[in-house]
Amino acid sequence: MKKIILGIVVLLTVVVGLYSFKPMQSRPMNGEKAPNLIFKNPEGKVMALSELKGKIVMIDFWASWCGPCRRANPFVVDMYKKYHNKKFNGGNGFEIYSVSLDKDMNAWKAAIEKDGLAWPYHVSDLKGWGSEAGRMYGIESIPQCYLIDGEGTIIGAGLRPENVAEELNRRLK
Repeated sequence: MKKIILGIVVLLTVVVGLYSFKPMQSRPMNGEKAPNLIFKNPEGKVMALSELKGKIVMIDFWASWCGPCRRANPFVVDMYKKYHNKKFNGGNGFEIYSVSLDKDMNAWKAAIEKDGLAWPYHVSDLKGWGSEAGRMYGIESIPQCYLIDGEGTIIGAGLRPENVAEELNRRLK
């Protein structure tokens, strides 16, 4: 009887696990429409990627606990200052939509402040590697960026922050 009950428990555990598993989606590629992201900022305000239509947007996947991300942040800050008000083929202005893979709200907010990440679009669902945004974009390592044009089409998939500046320079008017 114990073996039957144990077998039923194992079977139920497997079935529940299969239904709750959310597989990572395939990585969106250049030329595809960027999946819209709608998440909350540290103050609880909902911010949608689609609000930035008309601009060139870098979607920046990072986290406060990620050493390479933190080391790249000064470069990202400089890039934002340099390109924010520029005109591009495919969009007017440059914006950053930062998606944090943090779980700790306080660490996330402290990193934004300490690193001087002055742009307004910071979002997270505070699920770490279980992030819905990360799943939608097939994120397996950070820092990682996507660049999208003013129509929401991906023009740079799976980039490192330093590669984004190269693409922006190519698109300057």
